[in-house]
Amino acid sequence: MPAAVRFLLHYGGHFGVPFALALVFFRDRWLAAGAIMAATIAIDIDHLLADPVFDPGRCSIGFHPLHTIWAALAYCALLAVPRWWVRAIAAGCLWHLAVDGGDCLMQRF
Repeated sequence: MPAAVRFLLHYGGHFGVPFALALVFFRDRWLAAGAIMAATIAIDIDHLLADPVFDPGRCSIGFHPLHTIWAALAYCALLAVPRWWVRAIAAGCLWHLAVDGGDCLMQRF
């Protein structure tokens, strides 16, 4: 897959799609929820623990602490919290993992 297409899909998934998801799941607060969901890119702070910090060929799923199955289970548990903004954070983190998982698949092609 061409690097430019992979780049657009990856970062479009991180910064564009959250607003579309927010329109569906948080219709009355879609803009705020979309911004919160897009801001969950902050979980990439765990990349600072790696050496090198950025490796375009590395799959972050299962490698970085906030990108593990244990973190995903915690994000799923947060979906049960009855505050819309907590659920937006949880949904954003889960979507972030989905986008990064898709990027791992794109690395193979």
